[in-house]
Amino acid sequence: MEYWDGLLKTPYYLVDETLLKQNLEILREVSGRAGCKILLAQKAFSMFSVYPLLREYLAGSAASGLFEARLGHEEFGGETHVFSAAYREDEFDEILRYADHVVFNSPSQVKKYGERVKAAGKSAGLRLNPECSTQEGHAIYDPCSPGSRLGTTKRNLESAGKFETELLPYLDGFHTLCEQNSDALETTLAALEEKFGNYLPRLKWLNLGGGHHITREDYDRERLIRLILKLRERYGLEIYLEPGE
Repeated sequence: MEYWDGLLKTPYYLVDETLLKQNLEILREVSGRAGCKILLAQKAFSMFSVYPLLREYLAGSAASGLFEARLGHEEFGGETHVFSAAYREDEFDEILRYADHVVFNSPSQVKKYGERVKAAGKSAGLRLNPECSTQEGHAIYDPCSPGSRLGTTKRNLESAGKFETELLPYLDGFHTLCEQNSDALETTLAALEEKFGNYLPRLKWLNLGGGHHITREDYDRERLIRLILKLRERYGLEIYLEPGE
């Protein structure tokens, strides 16, 4: 039941702009010191009334489908990145109107849609699964849990065909974390480099995905910055992060 509480009609969402700016300042500092780009993960926070403020600090937005991609493109601006476990044929051309980066879940999707992404002048990526779980009690949110169909494993990639001719024109991203600290990222990166390190020097960018509680009081931001700087120095990659909460 709705009722008037002073001048505000309830129920309503109340956002403290001062606290939001404090978090955004932290993200801008990390981005500047690490030389990476930070995107808003819209599936975690899509209050587009504050997008004008967020776009002053962040490089763009990340979407999980057509409508989030349109929202990010039209209301946020900057770069628009899209990852979906699968894409609908009748929506894909419209997604290409809004997206700058399109990330696929499997090599077969890259082969199916990659040329269309390239023809549209956009960037394509492949989500990786380093098969390295760093979570306890959150298997439902863990893309690396046993039997997960999220991301491409090393075996999937090696059996997909000729990497240089069929997949190399397309780029690379991965996401394994869920509300964790940078020590979990360090563990995951070690597994990523062990299994996919030979591919990384030939790529242009790496998306480290979401699940990073960068603005949390106990989050080790210095470690995060060191990890990103090392990746950039070792492989010459543009690095993206997608915190959302």
